[in-house]
Amino acid sequence: MPEGDTVRRIADGLQLLVGERLVAESPHPRGASTGIAALVDGRVLESVEARGKSLLLRFEGSVTVRSHLRLSGRWRIEPRGAARSGRPWLILRGAEWEAVQWNGPVLTLGEAPAARLGPDLLADDADLDAIARRVRMAADGRPVGEVLVDQHVVAGVGNMWLAELLWQARLSPWLPVSAIDDVELLRGLAWARQAMRVAVNGSRPLRAVYRRAGRPCPRCSAPVRSGGLGDANRTAYWCERCQPG
Repeated sequence: MPEGDTVRRIADGLQLLVGERLVAESPHPRGASTGIAALVDGRVLESVEARGKSLLLRFEGSVTVRSHLRLSGRWRIEPRGAARSGRPWLILRGAEWEAVQWNGPVLTLGEAPAARLGPDLLADDADLDAIARRVRMAADGRPVGEVLVDQHVVAGVGNMWLAELLWQARLSPWLPVSAIDDVELLRGLAWARQAMRVAVNGSRPLRAVYRRAGRPCPRCSAPVRSGGLGDANRTAYWCERCQPG
């Protein structure tokens, strides 16, 4: 699933179309059924914003399109008229460039779902101390690995960044938030914010534990483990020796 840094990179690419009056079409029937292409066709794209894993495209006339990629969706920025096979959900065509959205799965109108998100870890004004306090207040007995991927608590962290930030901070995904001190929690959040910001402009760091179950931990050589976490049964990755608890 694309995480906050991927969505921020898409938003940066879409800035090419901001200020243009766009031609919109939906070749795929599921995209067409949303009615979004018909609504935004001929409107000026006024701004594009990434908020956590949501992408918000604001058009003239107070029309906002929200895109969430979940597991299958993707955006491509291509020269106008580029050859392609298949049927995208949405094409936004400018004078020289066009944005192409494939595989949905979420294209909706309005910002209400994004307004309910927690603070974006990648936001320029992100306050890590405030985010750490929010994590503690929202924990309600849940383990830290479950709280940090709750997008209503902090937006943008998915399974990959969760695994890596907890490894960096030497915290088990199953530790109760109440068992973690402020220094440990802030260390993980600060590392994730910095690494995600670097990833927006370049590439992600080499993975220490994510999708490396059974392979040696790069810090202590113990085998990396994996297991289902929380009600959503997300797959967590961790080193039992480096991340006790």
